[in-house]
Amino acid sequence: MEVLESVVTRISNVPVYNCDYANGANFFMGEWSGCEGCVDSMNVPHRHNGYSIDILIKGRISQSIDFKHFEMEAPALMLMEPNQVHQHQMSEDAELINIYFTSDFLVPEMQGVVSCWHCIFSSGMVPLNEEQLEEVLGYTDLIRKEYNSDKVRKDAIIRNLLNAFVIACGRISEPAGNWMNSESSQYNMARQFKILVDQHFHEKAQVSDYAEMLYVSPGHLNDTVKALLGRNAKNIIDEKRIMEAKRLLYWGEHSIKQIASQLSFEDDAYFNRFFKKHSGYTPASFQKSIREKYN
Repeated sequence: MEVLESVVTRISNVPVYNCDYANGANFFMGEWSGCEGCVDSMNVPHRHNGYSIDILIKGRISQSIDFKHFEMEAPALMLMEPNQVHQHQMSEDAELINIYFTSDFLVPEMQGVVSCWHCIFSSGMVPLNEEQLEEVLGYTDLIRKEYNSDKVRKDAIIRNLLNAFVIACGRISEPAGNWMNSESSQYNMARQFKILVDQHFHEKAQVSDYAEMLYVSPGHLNDTVKALLGRNAKNIIDEKRIMEAKRLLYWGEHSIKQIASQLSFEDDAYFNRFFKKHSGYTPASFQKSIREKYN
């Protein structure tokens, strides 16, 4: 598993790590065991550029994902969105299958099926019963065979298998089916809005910014997003910025002024007011309390 050590790189001065297992590839599949030395690297806080699906098939794992802590025994499913800061520690007898893919690899293929990726991949860790474990391992066996082959058009086969696998994971993590797409322009707009927020929240904080990119009025965008996602568009933008601020405050070595600048606040005083309004804490008090809690 030397590949892991060679691609874990530090981002700037922030102790957050970008694990691109496949050296830039859009899809990766691997297997880890707790007794391997390189797994120690995964106990360092890091985040991925893409989506991650892990199946814990043996042993146990302790995992923190964006300030939520999980202790799970096998069998279990672990689902993460891009950029969630996490760290985990596996027992020596643990065995885990990891599938990682970027938005570019699969999301266009899934637009007709999945309207809410967050609904599926924000679940964190989900326990599996024996029937569910058998189901997910059936998909991973097929994907592994194709991934390890040299057959023509194997990427196309993997995309189709992964498409079905993500749907299966959605049925397990979110049985109500809120992640399923309804064929309508409103769902398409809400999905595109979420994608744009993920891409531009560092520099674009107003609903009008996204309405302009989607060629609609701010009022129409806000009404559509609220009707379909239960929160108005500004709430979603602000929640994204607050979560990133919390990550940087906890893991980072930047000053509050630098964090405010990274998130395009006019100045650190405005950032202080914004953060307290949405979290109940000043940035400094949040940083102190969260580090005391987890360290």
